[in-house]
Amino acid sequence: MGVHTVEKIGGTSISDTRAVLDNILIGARTGAELYNRIFVVSAYAGVTDRLLEHKKTGRPGVYALFAAAASGEGEAWRTAIDDLLTHLRALNAERFTDPADLAAADAFVEQRVETARSCLGDLQRLCAQGHFRLDAQLGAVREMLASIGEAQSAHNLTLELRRRGVNARMVDLTGWDEPDAVELDELLARAFADVDLASELPIATGYAKAGKGLMAEYGRGYSEVVFSRTAVVTGAREATIHKEFHLSSADPKLVGPGAVRKVGRTNYDVADQLANLGMEAIHPRAARGLRQAGIPLCVRNTFDPEDRGTTIWSDFVSEQPRVEIICGLTGLTALELFEPDMVGVKGYDAGILAVLTRHAARIVSKASNANTISHYLDATPKQVKRVIADLEREFPNATVTTQQVAVVAVIGSDLNIPGLTAAAAQALADAGVEILGIQQLTRRVDLQFVVRERDYAASVQALHARLVCGGGRLRSAA
Repeated sequence: MGVHTVEKIGGTSISDTRAVLDNILIGARTGAELYNRIFVVSAYAGVTDRLLEHKKTGRPGVYALFAAAASGEGEAWRTAIDDLLTHLRALNAERFTDPADLAAADAFVEQRVETARSCLGDLQRLCAQGHFRLDAQLGAVREMLASIGEAQSAHNLTLELRRRGVNARMVDLTGWDEPDAVELDELLARAFADVDLASELPIATGYAKAGKGLMAEYGRGYSEVVFSRTAVVTGAREATIHKEFHLSSADPKLVGPGAVRKVGRTNYDVADQLANLGMEAIHPRAARGLRQAGIPLCVRNTFDPEDRGTTIWSDFVSEQPRVEIICGLTGLTALELFEPDMVGVKGYDAGILAVLTRHAARIVSKASNANTISHYLDATPKQVKRVIADLEREFPNATVTTQQVAVVAVIGSDLNIPGLTAAAAQALADAGVEILGIQQLTRRVDLQFVVRERDYAASVQALHARLVCGGGRLRSAA
C-alpha cells in the first residue's frame, strides 16, 4: 500500500474555489507537503443538471431536450447548449482574474461544448434519413455530455494551482479524443503510470470513459466510482471525500445544527444503509472496492479543515451499542399486493420482482405476511402506474393498492440495545406519528419505520431527540 491518499471534492465544495484552495489543496502546506495526493473532482454544482437533467426536479437539460427531439419535440436543445456555454464562461469569469488563465479556461470549455454541439447536430441529421435510429445512440450522447462538467472543473483547478506555484497536472480520464474505451481499472493504471506523486499533484476528472459507459452502469454516482477505483488501483493508504457538511447524526435542517453530532467512526455496513436511503456517504458500488481492499474512507467537511471528520472502516463496531444516525427518505410509494390464495403458493415474490425490475422501480424496503406483499418504492408516478398495470394482468385475483409514505431509519454499527424498538415506537407515538410499518433484521444495523409522508420531519426530530440526545442506555456517539 502506498503513502499517498486519493481525495474527492464534491460539486458544492469545488464551486467554492477559495475554500477548496485554502482548506484542502494548499492551506499552510509547502514543498513536499503539497504532494502524495491524488484529487478526483466533480463538476461545479448544477452543471451536470444543465448537461443532463436536474437530479431532483427532472427539469430537462441538454441531453433530455436532445432525447425529446428524437421524438419530434423540437430543437430546444440548441438553445439549452447556448445557455450552457454562457453559464460555463460565467463560472470561469468568477475564478480567473488573470487574462491568460481566463482565456485558457474559456478556450477549453468552448472547444468541448462546440464539439458536442457539432456531434449532436450531425447525429440528428444522420438519423433523420430513416436508416439510423437516434435512440440507439442516446447512451453515448449522455456519456459525452456528462464528461464536460468534470473536465471543466479539473482543467480550471489545475490552472488555479499552477498560478499559485503548485506543480499540478490535469489527468483527463474523459477519453474526449480517443475512439476506444478500455475497462476502468486499466484506464486508471495507464493514466497514473507516469505520474510522480512525490512532485506532481494530479487533478483527475470525476468522469472516465471506460467499459460500456459509467453513466449506464452507475448513474450519477459515477464520480465516486472513479474515486474509489483510483484509490484501489494506485494502492492508496486512505481515501477521503470532501463534502459541504460532516457525516452527522441527522439532517441539521430538521433537528437543528446545535443538536446534531458528528458520527466520528463507523463502518461500510452503515454506509450501505445510508446509500439505500439516499443519504450517501459514498455510492455503494464505490464502497465495495474500498472495503475489499481494506482502504479506510474519511468523510470530511470542506469548511471545517481542522476536523478529521468521520472515518469509515471495514471492521469497525462501536465499543458499546449505540444509535449513530437518524435519516430517511420521502416520496416513496407503498405498493401492496393482497391475494387470499397466496398462502402456501410459490411464485408471487418472483413475479412481483420481475415486474419491478422490468420497470426499473427501485426497492427501498419490503415486507410480507401470509397473503400480502408490500414494497416501498423509490419510483416515478409513471413507473408505478406501469407496475400496477402489469401486476393486475399477472395476478388478476389480487388487489393492488398504493399510498405515498416515507421511511425513517435508526442506524448504527451495533444496535443491539435492549428496549430500542419500544423506545423508538414510543417516541413516535408521543410525537403523534402513526406507524404504518416496522422492519428490523436480526443483524441489528438498522430499524426502519414507515410513516405518512407528512410525518417525516416530526419522526426524524422525535427519534433523534429520544435516541441520540436522550439519556440512559439509548445514547449515540458524542
